[in-house]
Amino acid sequence: MDYGFLVLINAVPMSGKGGMDAFSLVGTAGPVVKAVLVLLLLMSLVSWIIIFSKFLMLSSASRDSARFLNYYHASSNFGNLYTGTRHIKGPVAELFRAAYTELVRIRKSKSQAAAGGDAPPNPGAVSVELGVVDQVDRVLKKTISSQSSKLESYLTFLATTGSTAPFIGLFGTVWGIMTSFMGLVTKPGVPTLQAVAPGIAEALIATAVGLATAIPAVVAYNYFVSKVRTIEVDMESFSAEFLNIVGRYFTNP
Repeated sequence: MDYGFLVLINAVPMSGKGGMDAFSLVGTAGPVVKAVLVLLLLMSLVSWIIIFSKFLMLSSASRDSARFLNYYHASSNFGNLYTGTRHIKGPVAELFRAAYTELVRIRKSKSQAAAGGDAPPNPGAVSVELGVVDQVDRVLKKTISSQSSKLESYLTFLATTGSTAPFIGLFGTVWGIMTSFMGLVTKPGVPTLQAVAPGIAEALIATAVGLATAIPAVVAYNYFVSKVRTIEVDMESFSAEFLNIVGRYFTNP
């Protein structure tokens, strides 16, 4: 449901007999103004869907990452940690699983290379020559990039809505006022406030709806960017700590 649009409509006072309300103004608006209002309504609807879904997603990601870090700091064995945290789906947990899987692959490659003797080296054994830390670092960076892209998905739409909705509404207002004044040319007599007011009022609704669409999108975008950055800092901190452990315990022959 488009809450911003409904709040705006309900905020407009209903007049008594012979007056007008927001719904009647929208009904008498021109086709261009109506098209602008429909576009803004759709943008607001999509924005609210993204806001609710993104709030649930980022809240779950933060909660899962905190749970995994609690397991991580309490564990002294990567194998047990890997097995015991498969049910956790947070970004930091996915980061650990990708790095641990790479460590297991490197160990298997080293074992095969050592057992193979003079046999031709396989691709896994050749990649070991790059260094364990370098290989794990590449996997960590790739996973961080993938998780960050997932966390930031659809935020661009909120930013676009926040920056363009007021101008779209302003376009509808300018167009409505322009047509309203052009219509006065065909009316006899001296133009009065009663003749101009309805056209201006229906045109100004477009600007109001544009602002009602943009404000929640901007607030939500700034909030989500802050949440994503916090999760990315957690991933970067975990990556640095994990690489230190790899360099200390897993590079010795």
